Amino acid sequence: MDAVVIEQYIGDLMSKSTAEFPIWNIEKARAGKKSGWDYIDGCMIMALLEIYSTSGDKKYLDFCDYYEDYRIRDDGTIDGYDKNTWNCDELNGGKNLFVLYRYTNKEKYKKALDLLYEQVKGQPRTPEGNFWHKQIYPNQVWLDGLYMAQPFYMEYEKLFNNSKNIEDIYNQFFNVYKIMRDPKTGLYYHCYDSSKKMFWADKETGLSKNFWLRSLGWFSMALLDTLNIAPDRGSENWNKLKDIFIDLCESMLKFQDESGMWWQVPNYPGKGKNYLETSGSAIFAYSLLKGYRTKILEDKKFQDAGIKAFEGICDKYLNTDSGRLSLGGICLVAGLGPEKDLRRDGTFDYYMSEPVVQDDAKGVGPFLLAYNEYKQIKNKNRGKI
Repeated sequence: MDAVVIEQYIGDLMSKSTAEFPIWNIEKARAGKKSGWDYIDGCMIMALLEIYSTSGDKKYLDFCDYYEDYRIRDDGTIDGYDKNTWNCDELNGGKNLFVLYRYTNKEKYKKALDLLYEQVKGQPRTPEGNFWHKQIYPNQVWLDGLYMAQPFYMEYEKLFNNSKNIEDIYNQFFNVYKIMRDPKTGLYYHCYDSSKKMFWADKETGLSKNFWLRSLGWFSMALLDTLNIAPDRGSENWNKLKDIFIDLCESMLKFQDESGMWWQVPNYPGKGKNYLETSGSAIFAYSLLKGYRTKILEDKKFQDAGIKAFEGICDKYLNTDSGRLSLGGICLVAGLGPEKDLRRDGTFDYYMSEPVVQDDAKGVGPFLLAYNEYKQIKNKNRGKI
């Protein structure tokens, strides 16, 4: 792993991107669309803000401020945001506004946070009390959505609502643990349909058919970030959530490949077209490293596994032959349904059918988050890992 090349790559990402056309949003680029208010961009901006927090290099903060300021008006309204889609993904970018509001004191960021919180207050729910993933996915809980919504919800409650609703946040996680966790493997199914009517759902359990690596990764970060944000560290609910996070990490270690990475469908290593996937592996590298650094994971084996994961990604998918970093092995997208898209049925073959790309933010963002954690360890140990 060449830190100089990675730092140059980060610089390229910023210098070659505009607020309308970021080079990391492959989905929008393929569709020929400008970037709007997008969870994918939110992942990248979050990574840059974390790098700023450890490096103190103002170019990262300045870029993030420029990027978000561009699409947020003075009254807090956000270009490209529509509350009425009731889409949990739309909340992800709001996490960065807490940070930017703290650093810049721009009132527009606080107004935008208030606007996004209005979605939280009205988000439709399943009978168990969990947020629907989106309006177009009624009665469905996706692991992805826990990451998009719950850390935002917790931070807003902590900073601006006297933590009135934090029990609701905990309960949504506890419901997922009860319903979506497979007791045999300790892994979580990608989606749950409380109506049990969707074509991809088991008619008795409502669960989808498989485990998907990146969704497991999103869920791990949902747990980790919520634990680190929560104002009641050490409470009964907090400790219960911590145990769920530790259990997930323990389970994932059982499926870690000797390369350090994880497979796209993690419980079928080497099967058919299954492949070692970058974005989910990078997310787990980050979760394990940060979990240990923030003392939520106490056994050093988790840090060791995180280091192995990050270095495994570098060895397999980090290409610097041209003098510029390129990161491959990234699943572009995966999901279930909606009804009109019968192809997205949650089978093993479906997860193998989605495009594998390079340099997409869903892989690059988590990779940079993991790099930031890895770099802190390296600096602490004076280059000796």
